[in-house]
Amino acid sequence: MKRFYKDAAVVPAEAAFAIQLDGRPVRTPARALLALPTQALADAVAAEWRAQGETVDPAAMPITGLANAAIDHVAPNGQDFAAGVARYAQSDLLCYRADRPDMLVARQAAAWDPLLDWARARYDVTFVVTQGIIPVPQPEETLVRLSAAVAALDPFTLTGLSTLVTLSGSLVCGLALVDGGHDLDAIWQAAEIDEAWQIAQWGEDAEATARSARRKADFATAGDFCVMSRP
Repeated sequence: MKRFYKDAAVVPAEAAFAIQLDGRPVRTPARALLALPTQALADAVAAEWRAQGETVDPAAMPITGLANAAIDHVAPNGQDFAAGVARYAQSDLLCYRADRPDMLVARQAAAWDPLLDWARARYDVTFVVTQGIIPVPQPEETLVRLSAAVAALDPFTLTGLSTLVTLSGSLVCGLALVDGGHDLDAIWQAAEIDEAWQIAQWGEDAEATARSARRKADFATAGDFCVMSRP
């Protein structure tokens, strides 16, 4: 749509921070008030609105999009949404290893074992690690405790976590960012080990490179969103 405002501002709103365009409150697609839990997140959303040109392009406003999702979709259905994210623990990427070649096996172990060790210590859980892609069940207590950790998150952090987990294929990777303060680039590299190996063996094309860049950018945005969402 054509830009209809001159400036975007952040204003206090009932223990939150709302966005106003020329003094008028911004609302989500479901017509709820676009109110953010922290000043940092509100500033980021306002900055996206200010950065728009003659037309407003939602695709160029990823932080705003995640905020809308948190308010319209996650907050009203928090329990079900959290359960969907937690289901990734049943088939976490980090638990499925290559059996060859030795160099790939070693790279997976070097990147993934420390993350599983962190999760074991943080949540007092155990993991079944296997070679190949045949599904193996994880201990019930592990699933229960990781589900509880996800359910305890606020709607905004949960929204960001969902994107992190979906892109990485790993609940542990997502939790390592939102609950463990791990480095985002290191986590992304860990999640992309198999893809990087394939590229090293067979090369890459322009389409694959562009797709990988978009995924990495979305991952970084979701990580930033989680950081800004928490006081």
